[in-house]
Amino acid sequence: MFPDHWSFMLGEIALYSFVTLVLTGVYLTLFYEPSTAETVYRGAYVALNGSTVSAAYASTVALSYDVRAGLLMRQAHHWSALIFVAAIVVHLCRVFFTGAFRKPRDLNWPVGVTMLALAMLNGFTGYSLPDDLLSGTGLRIIYSVVLSIPIVGSWLALLVFGGEFPAPETMPRLYISHVLLVPAVLVVLISVHLMVLVRQKHSHFPGPGHGEQNVVGSRLWPAYAVRSLSLFTGVLAVVFALGGLVQINPVWIYGPFGPAKATSPAQPDWYVAWGDGALRLFPPVNFHVFGHLVPAPFFPAVVLGGVTFLLLYAWPWLERRRTGDKAAHQVLDRPRDRPWRMAVGAWALTFFTILLLAAADDIMARLFAVPVTALLNLFRILVLTLPFVVAGATLLVARSLRAGSAPHTSELTADDVRRGLAHARQHESVDSSSDAPAVDRPRYDEMVRLWRNPDGTWRWRWQGPQGSQALLSNEVFRSRDAAIDAARVAYPDLLVHQDEPPEGIVLPEPPRPDWLSRAAAPLVWLVLAILARRRRR
Repeated sequence: MFPDHWSFMLGEIALYSFVTLVLTGVYLTLFYEPSTAETVYRGAYVALNGSTVSAAYASTVALSYDVRAGLLMRQAHHWSALIFVAAIVVHLCRVFFTGAFRKPRDLNWPVGVTMLALAMLNGFTGYSLPDDLLSGTGLRIIYSVVLSIPIVGSWLALLVFGGEFPAPETMPRLYISHVLLVPAVLVVLISVHLMVLVRQKHSHFPGPGHGEQNVVGSRLWPAYAVRSLSLFTGVLAVVFALGGLVQINPVWIYGPFGPAKATSPAQPDWYVAWGDGALRLFPPVNFHVFGHLVPAPFFPAVVLGGVTFLLLYAWPWLERRRTGDKAAHQVLDRPRDRPWRMAVGAWALTFFTILLLAAADDIMARLFAVPVTALLNLFRILVLTLPFVVAGATLLVARSLRAGSAPHTSELTADDVRRGLAHARQHESVDSSSDAPAVDRPRYDEMVRLWRNPDGTWRWRWQGPQGSQALLSNEVFRSRDAAIDAARVAYPDLLVHQDEPPEGIVLPEPPRPDWLSRAAAPLVWLVLAILARRRRR
């Protein structure tokens, strides 16, 4: 059984983007030459014709101008890489905010985080293969970041780049990593991820009939298979439409890489732009520790990235330690039911979004005609303040939604916010054996359903486990708030769910046929049978 909610398809978008990457990548490997050896370009791009460039750059330009469907494949490959990483990030956010990383899926979480890290690594190596001026600038930055690691930096740079940058061995090593090593590990991790998923089954969102011991959704065949294949064709259509209609990475405009050259403005792809933004915002501070130089790039690049992924890997166990929740969960959390998790996620998303925007400060300076130093100072203030403001607002909204009755953020009232503030110091726990009040742990096997009648009045009913029982309220209420207050008095520990459109209205029974109609029916069938027999004769 597979859940019907759209958010469960985010992982499949990542999977199908990876398949698209493999298909287009195989085509590109037939024409790309991973070498920095000098060659003379002879091709259809007139501005470069007769120029001495590297073999990697010449083959990339030839792919764009001289190979049939080469530019389409190049751009579709690049767009599918962007979608691949984006789908993993959004899928990871869905898993994080709904608590899908809890037992028994806590071991599948590190697999997903590792796939995110490898997708970013492989995206950057592929971005660097054309040997154009923009990608060469990015490689120079990464080389400096590796060198900034105290003690072992120079050894790592020698191992990765094959010598002092730019080294002849760099491009072949990037190529082998991009087309063989990292994809092979990704295939293994995807297989492990899917095998664990098949073994443990999908989780599901709370609702009637959704318990900790069952899986609710569509069967694999034919409903889910048809939907999944349709999504695959949709991903292919979007990727190739972008590849054919939207230009990306025009290396012939950037020109070939030269060690003494740099391009400005220069921005990497979005999934590593946050690292570039951090490098731009961090002050140029160098110091020594035990006689070893610690350069400025070490903290915004190595430390920030390392701490980020370390916290991602450790999050399921950090939350389990804080809450004491060691039980297995099949039913997902509503994000509002875990306000502190919501606040931490909002802080992180805001922080990295500001870093991503800071990576484009030179473009903004040119567009808005403002000094780039002014933008740097603005982003430095924002990155230190705005994430905490957003986290605080998210915490208040989540608590207000949990304590109030609004189904959506846009429907929050002042009374809901006051309830959220009143519960600001209330202990939050997810352990089913905790002594916390039941109102903090909504029961999803039972709920109160609220609806609006056609005449504008409101009514509610209690619904038992899996919809097996129902009790209708005795009163009809003139307002939604009055109906909610009455429902909370009767069932203070249950969720109040509003049905839109109304679902609970009792319709009149259809009229039953009288005795004469029931008697006439057999006679009509008898007459029809006699007529049919006479016609045969």
